[in-house]
Amino acid sequence: MTAWPIYTGSGVPHDGVDRLPPPPNWRSFDGGPVLPAPDAPDPAARRRLGALPDGTVRVPDPQEVQMVNAALFLRRPLLVTGRPGTGKSSLAALIAQELSLGPLLRWPITSRSTLADGLYRYDAIGRLREENVRHLRRVAGASADSASATDGARGEYAAEAADIGRHLRLGPLGTALLPYARPRVLLVDEIDKSDVDLPNDLLNVFEEGEFEVDELSRLPEGTGPVTVMTEDRDGAADIVGGRVRCRAFPLVVLTSNGERQFPAAFLRRCLRLDLQPPGDEQLDAIVTAHLGREAADAAAEHVTAFLARRERSEVTTDQLLNAVYLATSGSRHEDRTPEEAASLEAVAQAVMRPLTGSQ
Repeated sequence: MTAWPIYTGSGVPHDGVDRLPPPPNWRSFDGGPVLPAPDAPDPAARRRLGALPDGTVRVPDPQEVQMVNAALFLRRPLLVTGRPGTGKSSLAALIAQELSLGPLLRWPITSRSTLADGLYRYDAIGRLREENVRHLRRVAGASADSASATDGARGEYAAEAADIGRHLRLGPLGTALLPYARPRVLLVDEIDKSDVDLPNDLLNVFEEGEFEVDELSRLPEGTGPVTVMTEDRDGAADIVGGRVRCRAFPLVVLTSNGERQFPAAFLRRCLRLDLQPPGDEQLDAIVTAHLGREAADAAAEHVTAFLARRERSEVTTDQLLNAVYLATSGSRHEDRTPEEAASLEAVAQAVMRPLTGSQ
């Protein structure tokens, strides 16, 4: 069986990622010890993607399939651009679900986001408070035997060094770079909203597939593995020597609404995909996945009106979903009055008010 394509865009989960060939030598990483891929389902997947009826599959855009597979094979980040509501963020969730790569790791970007936010967070104040409590206990329980006190202090220091992990949590990028046997999927959402320095700050991490946790690298030699928290719910991982290095480079999906230009050095390290707004068939599938076949059939006129409105102004797919939900929720009540139906329809049209342009 040929490896290409691994990602099909159908939305049907499979283990095809196991057929992924070895990376090119310039994108090969050797982090360890190898961690098993998380097998817990993503609790947010249904909210993001909905659920298609049994026996139906999603029909993807061919360019989407090509570029996602190229990113998988080349172990390169994928920069996805497009108008709001074209499904950029949903694409990352779809990849994680179809390839069974565990819960999606999501890093929403703001103007204040820094590289450190994505890598890890260290609660220095919490650790200082804990150290103060320990110090008070040592003073209160001090022994007259100085030798015994010294030995006890050494043992407590070793335990204290290990306890630093309770105040460290890897961020979404840091978790994605753990040495998993299979790649994780990381969504860096709306990278164009970042400070001007963040894309350049990401270059070395994307190129080397590793980073250092300063607070752990300063521990005495021979401290051993330190267990830290991860971005996953109830997740934990051991870090040796204060360095995190991936084994399987994560599939990084960076989304952009096209609000800014990126440095050439950043673009050179990414593959690029420009998502087009969904057409009528894709919209029908989206409505069906989220609201059911009956709602999709009842919403045919709304989809047609939405497509016409989108030609002259900016409206998004989530606005259509909101409108269809409001309009079809009234049709489920057999005793509705004409006034109630008209009221629901008026509200449905109001929530599809264009973001820009004319009505």
